[in-house]
Order: sequence, then structure tokens, then C-alpha cells
Amino acid sequence: MAIEKELLDQLLAGHDPNEVFAKDGLLDDLRKALSERILNVELDEHLKDERVEGNANRRNGSSKKTVLTGQSQVTLAIPRDRAGTFDPKLIAKYQRRFPDFDDKIVSMYARGMTVREIRGHLEELYGIEVSPELISAVTDAVLEEVAEWQNRPLEAVYPLIVFDAIRVKIRDEGFVRNKAVYIALGILAEGSKEILGIWIEQTEGAKFWLRVMNELKNRGVGDILIAVVDGLKGFPEAISAVFPQTVIQTCIVHLIRHSLEFVSWKDRKPVMPALRAIYRAKDAEAGRQALDDFAAGLWGQRYPAIAQSWRRNWEHVVPFFAFPESVRRIIYTTNAIEALNSKLRRAVRTRGHFPNDDAAIKLLYLVLNRAANEWKRPPREWYQAKTQFAVVFGERFVTQ
Repeated sequence: MAIEKELLDQLLAGHDPNEVFAKDGLLDDLRKALSERILNVELDEHLKDERVEGNANRRNGSSKKTVLTGQSQVTLAIPRDRAGTFDPKLIAKYQRRFPDFDDKIVSMYARGMTVREIRGHLEELYGIEVSPELISAVTDAVLEEVAEWQNRPLEAVYPLIVFDAIRVKIRDEGFVRNKAVYIALGILAEGSKEILGIWIEQTEGAKFWLRVMNELKNRGVGDILIAVVDGLKGFPEAISAVFPQTVIQTCIVHLIRHSLEFVSWKDRKPVMPALRAIYRAKDAEAGRQALDDFAAGLWGQRYPAIAQSWRRNWEHVVPFFAFPESVRRIIYTTNAIEALNSKLRRAVRTRGHFPNDDAAIKLLYLVLNRAANEWKRPPREWYQAKTQFAVVFGERFVTQ
């Protein structure tokens, strides 16, 4: 809705431009005037409805209420009715904040700011004093949204799901423990990405992963074509128990990263081409030969743990070679999950540790939700890969 230029000139007449947006300036005056006007209109409509129902209700003055906005504090005259049945929609009874104020707090929390930092930020920029309890109450309201999100229905078929984990410190039974936060990132047939859920478990194992798989199935997932995992203990068995046709693939990026943990910094650059020869081989037999050559060569002799690591995981590396290059690139180029982990680590780093599991889930959900809103297009390689998926998996690859 455009505002007439003449009206703006009238509003700005006699005002110092530097004070228009300042605390208690013109903007606050407008917010106060518009809010009180809306509240009075709401009461007029309420009294009109009361008369239609035969109730002899009428106005009964007003009461003062100080309301927090995203920029300042505004004292409003809230109109009252004699019967006490009027409940405003703009500022409900017992409500002390405009909705955008809550959104600002949640946004700052999602960026990794602590309660203390949010409180200091609001006071420094806007002169608003907000209690830690209020900030916690606003962010805790997100938990209801998280519960709904965690139980939402999912798609019937996911061509690819990447499972990954980061470690966070959470207080548990009086001790700060390192717990793993597991994230499932799914790619749909058209290439769009979706975060399926977040799970926290202190130790990974077959029972935990079986519970996760059953949860996905109960939420509507009927088939997973490829599951990319990071050598998680008990995970292949859990997947096979619930989704027996799923191809289980060890994440090549994580396998490479694990291999480089055995290598000194000065040797990492020359070691990479030798590892690349393994996972870029034309087929499984050639890949096995490249692994044997690596083990017998200079770097394999210097760092024997690398070849041992690849051989332990070889059963779940082999499926990778059955796919053409376009599909392989989708599997080992896990940029999306790596980008998510980077955002999560950045937010967690400022925390030190979380007081409980709910606090960790709350922050991680907000960070993931912000990241998901930034996704605009499918992975670059997906347009070629989905054709190959259709050929390899046939009717299981559902595009509609």
C-alpha cells in the first residue's frame, strides 16, 4: 500500500530527520498511534457483536500497558469494556511483546548468540531491558515447532539420503558429555534437498539406528535408493532390516578425511592423488587394484593404516563403482551436508556446552531451518544423475 507524499510531508514537518528513527521518535509515535487506533476499532467491532447478541456492554476507559517492540518500548492505552469480555487480537491479554520482537530474538538465537549476548544487544541498540527468563521463554516456544517438525510426514521415496553427525557438549546428570547429533539430509527425485530429522544419542549402535529407521518408515518413507553413511556402527544392519533394497555406501569424503588423519601435514598434498586413483577407478576390480598398488607404494608403506581403513570399509565402497560418473559425483561430493555442519559448528562454538538435550535441539533446528530457506536449486550434477537413477533403479525411482 503506497502512502501519499503529502501525508508523509505532514508527518515529517517540524521533526529532526536524525530523530525520526531514534528511540521515542516519530516511528515510535506512529506505532503507538496506529496500535491504539487498531485496538479501538477492535473494541468497536466487539461491542457491535455484543449488541447483536443482546448484551448491554459498553466502553470503560483504558489501561496502560508497556509493550516491547523490535526497536523500543511503547506504552499503549488499551481500551476496556465494562463486561470484561474484550480480548484484543493485536495485543492479547498478558501479551507484552509485538510478534516481530519474538522473531528478532529467535533470529539472533539462530545465529548462535547466547542469552547474555541477545540481552546486551537489545539493550545497547534499542535501550530495551529484557530479562534472561523472557528470552528463554521466547526461544523455548520453538520446541513445540520442533516436535511438530520432527513428526511431520515425509516423502515415500528418497533417491539419496546422507547421514552425518557432529559432536556437541551437553550437560547430562551433572556432567558435561560429548554427544553426537545426527542429521539426515534427503534429496528428492527433482533434486530438492530436505532435512528429515535431528537425533541426539550419546553412543551410536544398532538399536539406536534401528529406531531412527523405523521412525522414518512410520513417517511415510517407503524406499531409500542409496544411503550414504560414515562407517557408523550398526547402521548398515539397521538399514537393511527396514529398507532391504537400499544400497549402503560409505561416504568417500569421510573416508578420505579419515585417511588423512594418519598423514603429516607436509605429505597430505602428494597423498591425495594416490587416493584419488582408488575412488576414480573405472570399476570395483580396478579400484581394488589401485588400493593394492597404494598399499605397496611409498605412501602405503609409510602410512599402512590408510589401506587398512579402506579395506575394512571396502564392502560398502564397492557399490560406488557400479554407478556412472555423474551419480558417483553426487555420492562423494557431499557439499550440502558439509555446509550444514559448518553452520552448526559455528553456532555451537559460542556455547561452550548446552544445559540439556532440548537446548541443543532447539538451536540446531533453528540453524538448519535458516540454512534450508537458503536452498534455491538442485545440486549441479543432479540433472545428469537423475537420468542414471532412472536407468539403474527403474520403477523404484519415482519422479512424481
